[in-house]
Amino acid sequence: MNFTVPDMSCGHCTATIETAIKAQDPAATVVCDIAARSVSVQSVLAGGELAAAMSHAGYPATPDV
Repeated sequence: MNFTVPDMSCGHCTATIETAIKAQDPAATVVCDIAARSVSVQSVLAGGELAAAMSHAGYPATPDV
């Protein structure tokens, strides 16, 4: 699932997002693209759960359609 994360701008941001998602699903694969401000996640979690995890970490995310 792909998300747009407009507030993601550096390596610290990507580390925080990855940590938040992996706290919910340790087996998740998280790929962040800072330039595109996008996050691609492969996880057993639903899109809403992933977006909530990122939002709770301080990075509101919108699922790409």
